[in-house]
Amino acid sequence: MAGVLTVQDRIALVEIELCGELMIAAAASLEERLSQARIDEVLMVRTARTALPEVHPHARRDRER
Repeated sequence: MAGVLTVQDRIALVEIELCGELMIAAAASLEERLSQARIDEVLMVRTARTALPEVHPHARRDRER
């Protein structure tokens, strides 16, 4: 079924986009490594790491389709 995205496809696309965001942030950084705080900022982490992650905004957009 060409053109039909499965849940796994959508998750993979969001993961690829997040990896891309991290690569862009790393390339733009003057430091050798991104700090944990900067990684959290790029990945939009707002809660304690022990809490369940929120759905990334791009994943929400895919759910609305």
